[in-house]
Amino acid sequence: MKPAFLALAAALALGNLATAAPASAQSVLKIGLQDDPDTLDPVSNWSFVGRHVLQSLCDKIVDIDTSGKIIPMLAESWEWSPDSTVLTLKLRKDAVFHDGTPVDAAAIKYNLERALTSGISRRKAEISAIKAVEAVDATTVKISLKEPSVPLLAALSDRAGMIISPAAGAKLGDKFTDAPVCSGPYKFLERVIQDRIVLEKFPQYYDAAKYHFDRLIYRGMPDSNVRLLNLRSRQLDLIERLSATDVEAVKKDKALAVDPVIGLGYYGITFSIGGDGANLDAGKKAAIREAFSLAIDRQAISNVVFDGQASTGNQPFPPSSPFYDKKFPVPARDLAAAKKKMAEAGVKSVDLELLVPTDAERQQVAQLIQAMVQEIGIKVSIKPTELMTLLDIARQGKFQAHLVGWSGRVDPDLNVTPMLSCGAATNDAKYCNEQLDTILAKARSLGDVEARKAEYAKAIAILQKDLPIVYLYHSQWIFAHSSALTGFKPAPDGIIRLTNVSRKN
Repeated sequence: MKPAFLALAAALALGNLATAAPASAQSVLKIGLQDDPDTLDPVSNWSFVGRHVLQSLCDKIVDIDTSGKIIPMLAESWEWSPDSTVLTLKLRKDAVFHDGTPVDAAAIKYNLERALTSGISRRKAEISAIKAVEAVDATTVKISLKEPSVPLLAALSDRAGMIISPAAGAKLGDKFTDAPVCSGPYKFLERVIQDRIVLEKFPQYYDAAKYHFDRLIYRGMPDSNVRLLNLRSRQLDLIERLSATDVEAVKKDKALAVDPVIGLGYYGITFSIGGDGANLDAGKKAAIREAFSLAIDRQAISNVVFDGQASTGNQPFPPSSPFYDKKFPVPARDLAAAKKKMAEAGVKSVDLELLVPTDAERQQVAQLIQAMVQEIGIKVSIKPTELMTLLDIARQGKFQAHLVGWSGRVDPDLNVTPMLSCGAATNDAKYCNEQLDTILAKARSLGDVEARKAEYAKAIAILQKDLPIVYLYHSQWIFAHSSALTGFKPAPDGIIRLTNVSRKN
């Protein structure tokens, strides 16, 4: 007999269909995102979809290529001191902000200090190793660290390294998100919340010739079926996170193309451990969280929701990562062991509210988990929550559990420290383990990969015991687009980059 939860697969409902108005100009690229982004300020943004928009809006100090290698962007080159406590950047000389002011060393200093000190910053944990930033001259920046921190350069390839105009930052303050001014290939034109974000090409961009669209229109569409419908009807040109179950059908459509890439991150259930909303049982007793994990059939989730294409997981790193620890294999579903853990915790049943973004995929995952854990007495109530609202609630710690993914970073530290180090701004769980923090600090100081692996193995062992996050799976980033688009190359961070992307006539 099939497990009861598998019967849910056929009953999972689709969302209401809606279409976006077509853009008439050939120079307009229309992009469908899974959600409407939260902020368009690099220091406060937390949503994955926001990174798609910010990638075109705000250049970074460095970037990554399609293999995950760190490459120059605003910094033409960089050099570490022998003890890895000083990072010196040499900037390109031809970059300007959208307001015409230069991207110089003073601007880099302003941005890094803003990320470290702003009350709205969610980047503090990512660059907390920075002690001081010095503008040596117009094109030279010296970053001094409190201690060796190898992951810093990787952090500067994401939002912590995105550079805004100091003039605009000073003028707008916390309202910068309403009219962002950066130095990317596209500049901000307008935003209609829950509808569209529009960017237009910045002619003074140093690499403007590599960007072939005059205007970008981003639309949030939580339902993957809606995104695909709009792609098929040419209301969109490119969509992210195509449902795995639609891949084969799209491949057969000559008008469309599919581009998948293996991701760096994870999806999991984060429990509030020390927050105001923490569940008195699940949030306070690790044995209950262990029971929860043991009751889940991760492979069934992959099979039912992702057509078997998601990689099951129980760690912050995917199996493809050199930092994945084989000593901790993904646990098989074990109801007997799960019930034993419930008894160990001294409870027969637990009521747990689970916040879940409104997209169909994560709703399906949540419904399967709900059915699975109910068999051991954990009664999950699913609360569909618009992503921006969910993230706000999560940052305040006013929740019991949530299902949110992390897109992943090229350095392993950035898959753990921002979410789980004591006091980190993005530590939704409000979890704190000083032993873990000590291990992570040592790992950041090591340049040797094997030595770092040994430290992350210790970290994983702690997380397997405490389980502030019950890791579930690692998914592919699957993009679909019109076959008329050429030059699109997905990167493992899952972020849309439009360099050399064009449309065939």
